[in-house]
Amino acid sequence: MQKRITKAVFPVAGMGTRFLPATKASPKEMLPVVDKPLIQYAVEEALEAGITELIFITGRNKRSIEDHFDKAYELETELELRNKQKLLDTVQGILPRSASCIYIRQTEALGLGHAVLCARPVVGREPFAVILADDLIDGAPGAMQQMVDVFAESQSSILGVEHVAPQETGSYGIVQVTPHAQWQQVTSIVEKPKPEDAPSTLAVVGRYILTANIFDKLQHVLPGAGGEIQLTDGIAALLREETVLAHPFHGQRYDCGSKLGYLKATVDYALKHPEVAGDFAAWLASQARGTN
Repeated sequence: MQKRITKAVFPVAGMGTRFLPATKASPKEMLPVVDKPLIQYAVEEALEAGITELIFITGRNKRSIEDHFDKAYELETELELRNKQKLLDTVQGILPRSASCIYIRQTEALGLGHAVLCARPVVGREPFAVILADDLIDGAPGAMQQMVDVFAESQSSILGVEHVAPQETGSYGIVQVTPHAQWQQVTSIVEKPKPEDAPSTLAVVGRYILTANIFDKLQHVLPGAGGEIQLTDGIAALLREETVLAHPFHGQRYDCGSKLGYLKATVDYALKHPEVAGDFAAWLASQARGTN
């Protein structure tokens, strides 16, 4: 019997130190790209892929994420009284009724692998997705929909990948692949190798589909620096026992965990936004010409 992906894990417990002081009291996942926070883009990508159970692995100062996906009675009442139907529809449309949210507290920052392991009691023995909101991917269809389609045929774990510059391999998990039917099978994965040690330039980005066997592997991973459990180490153990595929997704990725990537995303999304695209493009052009 073919399994379907209906659950997604969103690790959102990180402190977002690269965006201090903005993230001192507000989650980095709530940073807006034009008029929607990063976490909403990630959730919309999951919903598009048919995922209905959203599992957030949270930490301190993350309450605003819960509030964002909750019903806002006072705001909705006020918008209704002021006859602002369009804004009311926007607020009420953030999360469809068919979707449910589950919040699990990660009490210690022990790495991405540990965050995924925290979801085990809810995920059970089902395959599931992992989406990192830092990686904003603009694709049609979305990157997760692409990966869900591959899973429907392969029933295998899948890593979202893209090529990076050789000097950037030290910032990613890097995979080596070999052809496998119409896909690419991962034969090895290395966490943040130096350029001269990297097996390729194919980097794992913030999209995963994993079988439940990953939990057993993570349970036995030896903690690294700072006691962290790396998801990469769990995947390395997993691919020794089952097929793990690499999917080079179609779309533009923005590394919104960095200031430059976040600014690039904001500009590109503003240039496509129906309310501001024209005026913003004109302003950018005037700046390029050195006029006001």
